[in-house]
Amino acid sequence: MNRTSRMSHTTRPRSSPVAMLALCVLAFVPSAGCAQSDPTRDPRFEQAVDLFEAWLDAKMDYEKLPAVSVGLVHDQDLVWAKGYGYAHPDAEVPATPSTMYSICSISKLFTSIGVMQQRDAGKLRLDDPVSAVLPWYDLEQVYPDGPAVSVEGILTHSSGLPRESAHPYWTGPDFPFPTREEIIEGLAKQETLYPGDRYFQYSNLGMALAGQIVEQASGMSYDDYIRAHILDPLGMADTYTDIPEQHKGDRFATGYTRLGRDGQRHKATFFQSHGIAPAAGFASTVEDLARLASWQFRLLEDGGTEVLAVNTLREMHRVHWVDPDFDTMWGLGFAVGERDDERTVGHGGSCPGFRTTFQLKPAKKLAGIAMISAQGASPDDVWSKMMSTVGAALESIQADPGGGTARPASLTEYEGLYESNWGETVILRWDDGIVAVRVPNNDPMEAMTKLRRTAEDTYQRVRDDGELGEAYVFQRDDSGAIESFTVHGNYSRKVR
Repeated sequence: MNRTSRMSHTTRPRSSPVAMLALCVLAFVPSAGCAQSDPTRDPRFEQAVDLFEAWLDAKMDYEKLPAVSVGLVHDQDLVWAKGYGYAHPDAEVPATPSTMYSICSISKLFTSIGVMQQRDAGKLRLDDPVSAVLPWYDLEQVYPDGPAVSVEGILTHSSGLPRESAHPYWTGPDFPFPTREEIIEGLAKQETLYPGDRYFQYSNLGMALAGQIVEQASGMSYDDYIRAHILDPLGMADTYTDIPEQHKGDRFATGYTRLGRDGQRHKATFFQSHGIAPAAGFASTVEDLARLASWQFRLLEDGGTEVLAVNTLREMHRVHWVDPDFDTMWGLGFAVGERDDERTVGHGGSCPGFRTTFQLKPAKKLAGIAMISAQGASPDDVWSKMMSTVGAALESIQADPGGGTARPASLTEYEGLYESNWGETVILRWDDGIVAVRVPNNDPMEAMTKLRRTAEDTYQRVRDDGELGEAYVFQRDDSGAIESFTVHGNYSRKVR
């Protein structure tokens, strides 16, 4: 990257409600140190991180999430990135932004870029029937009056192909992913599920075939092609087209199953996706996916050609398919959506032991990455809460660089996690006062109650109309440390 970036390699201590340590490190570009204009040092950014971490801390505990790594990208900067929990819980190895996760279906973006590179090189057309590109393709077309399965149909998941290859590879505990040859052999047993261009049907089989289209058109193996034409040019040295066994138990996080009825997660089977790799096999890090985001912002801003021609990337971001439900929109490889009235492009991923998401807001040159080492969890939830807290704070700082209010250090003693029979409350410093946040919650901004000091160790709720409501009265132990608060006369005790 061509500007200095900031990252915090921070794990979430189990003894603390909020991860407090933030380190300035050298990210992608050598730097003499943390610049004074670093937005992560603005009080608005710091309090937004505290709020997000209070929300995430509760989510991780209540959902038993082993590890979460996140990153916030603005243009060419990985502005902020952290890891929480443990990449390997048994050994208490902290998760960081450089921890590798299976990124599952985010893999499809790389495959789609490879297909479009071959299109731009004149090796194929989007309206080509797959049978014209892959001479051995023999999946039965049961709707002969409909359009043939095409390259574009595969990239938009509207081809009519079934979701999966003819193998039970999502079945544990072994997850027997097929080889390239086994996928080809299985085509003779399969048939189209729908007529082409009628319905959206997400298809890992289709994207596995897209990887073989890249091979056929380029004359190179899939791994060699993706590495030479995408990963190496973008400096993505920690991204692999299949999970790297050499990093098992080391940089690659241990994945965990969904929560069972017993309330426990268990270690997921280590897997490699072999022939399904172009659809769901890649492993990567927050730091490397940040490079993928910044490349897109850079290309859209500067124009020209870098890995892709700028108009090809715009074409991939543009909606090419809208399902009859009018809720599902797809570009070429990219899911296209709208969040908070802003267009987003990206992809999510779900594989044995992992959930991930990678989402860009091109108009704002803003992107977020969330990786979780567990099934049955929602990286979209983490992404949206990060963007509504930390991302919103960054936008506020960019709009008004000098507008932050220093948070009084004297209020630090009130901060912490408090517990009663009815639930948990986190007290945080916010602007020049404190706030109470019930956890867990669905929206940390909405769950935040602002408090105004009205007497010694006494704060009152600030209503939406500005009037003062009930009092939060803090109590101290014999040493003078805050030990509890009361509201409506009932106690919540400080537990950490």
